[in-house]
Amino acid sequence: MEMHSYGACTIEAPCKINLHLKIGEKRPDGFHELESLFVSLAFCDFLRFECAGREGDCFLSTKWEIPQEIEQEIALEKNLVYRAVSLFREQTGFGSGLRISLVKRIPAGAGLGGGSSNGASTLLALNSLAKTALHMEKLKEMALQLGSDVPFFLSGGAGFVSGRGEHIEPVVPPEGLWVVLVKPPFFSDTALAFKLLDQARELSEEKFLEDTLRMEKLSIKTLIRALGEDPAAWPFYNDFLPVFEQREDGYRLILESLKSLGASFTGLSGSGSCCFGIFNDKNTAKIAEKSLFGKGNFVRLTFFLAHKPKPVLQY
Repeated sequence: MEMHSYGACTIEAPCKINLHLKIGEKRPDGFHELESLFVSLAFCDFLRFECAGREGDCFLSTKWEIPQEIEQEIALEKNLVYRAVSLFREQTGFGSGLRISLVKRIPAGAGLGGGSSNGASTLLALNSLAKTALHMEKLKEMALQLGSDVPFFLSGGAGFVSGRGEHIEPVVPPEGLWVVLVKPPFFSDTALAFKLLDQARELSEEKFLEDTLRMEKLSIKTLIRALGEDPAAWPFYNDFLPVFEQREDGYRLILESLKSLGASFTGLSGSGSCCFGIFNDKNTAKIAEKSLFGKGNFVRLTFFLAHKPKPVLQY
């Protein structure tokens, strides 16, 4: 594939939180059905792609801005930046050598989708560098091969996500609200979280049926409409939160602290381990951020992001 005269591209890769996460039964393909409200945040990793080196080469350098994350090296076969590059090459024949710089600010194992966002932003960046751009539907197909959360990050903003993650209904993100992220000093393994959830439901089938009936009362329209209301009235929940018995006290302490510091709504993002509080007032949120900092916690004040990642081409 021929190239434009552009030789480099930079792009932000924002994180997300799940304001609501309902996990359905396991499907024949091994994935679970889900219904979730994804909202991207103005807290991002940064990537720079430079067309350089030998044809087909790909060199990735990663700079961690979070000291405790340095040892969390990701195997190449699981690294979503590498996987996205390989998939894009397979689908397009794009062969230019690449030097990629990744600045990691989003904690791993936190339920914030940092890796998924990196994969989606890689597809968007390469699609801008390549002369023949792929349509968004094709990019979504490719993104789903990388992971269930990846398609959402192609458009960002806010969306009601269902199925395995392939069905995304754009919704209007909340405005004028502030988000305090609090990740405790441990990671959450997604596969293990789903296993624990399935086991808990098998041991307490009656409770699972009660939860299912409760969830069915919250229609998609109800959930989306609630997004425009005061966070104090949000009916959202996360099916994973009560499952982590060995860590529930840690989560509970963070969530209770956020509430006591003025959060109108609190929750757990994805399968953890990052908790969050939604604040109506920035100053109150700043005080909460300062109060919760330390004790091994990663704490960050941010806000909802309305736009999708945009590649910036450079000569």
